[in-house]
Amino acid sequence: MIEMQDVYKKYPNGIMAANGMNIKIRQGEFVYVVGPSGAGKSTFIKMMYREEKPTKGTIIVDGINLANLKNKRVPYIRRQIGVVFQDFKLLPTLTVYENVAFALEVIEEHPKNIKKRVMEVLELVRLKHKVRMLPTELSGGEQQRVSIARSIINRPKVVIADEPTGNLDPETSWDIMSIFEEINTRGTTVVMATHNKEIVNTLKHRVVAIENGRIVRDEQRGDYGYED
Repeated sequence: MIEMQDVYKKYPNGIMAANGMNIKIRQGEFVYVVGPSGAGKSTFIKMMYREEKPTKGTIIVDGINLANLKNKRVPYIRRQIGVVFQDFKLLPTLTVYENVAFALEVIEEHPKNIKKRVMEVLELVRLKHKVRMLPTELSGGEQQRVSIARSIINRPKVVIADEPTGNLDPETSWDIMSIFEEINTRGTTVVMATHNKEIVNTLKHRVVAIENGRIVRDEQRGDYGYED
């Protein structure tokens, strides 16, 4: 599903955020990406949805090399990739329903299909009863659930999450993780950068640790491996 081959990323300021990364992630896997701050986790994640381009190397996602992809093709690829951010990135003037439906409207999906699909994903994230509310009327956890619903509306093969519980309290974080677990159970690949030691050590999945732009550990059902 995802493969990196000899990937390097050097920023203009000289920082080497990816220093020879090699990894394969199979369809249906759940992968935690861990490591100290500044290790290269965000760059690793961003290269998977072409927010960043590698300086050198190959990144294959669903059979397409993102490293060589023309910029005009990026929006089409992103329809196959769901992205969930730490700070939600919802459109503040749109309701819950409109925020989720927007991703289907831009690809000109039939309105009847949009309504059916939006209600399906809002049921999955347990927000059907808040379809008419604005983001400012929701709690942080509810906003993140809207963000997750938006990320899966196009039935992507992979969902990439960058610190999705970083701004949430512990109880809400477990609620959000239960949704990611359900998404993964349905066959979607999940790649998640996280600093949440308790979640990684409790909900066991593959753990990829990054330090100084290198993958230093790759374990099935691994532990977080760092002190808080």
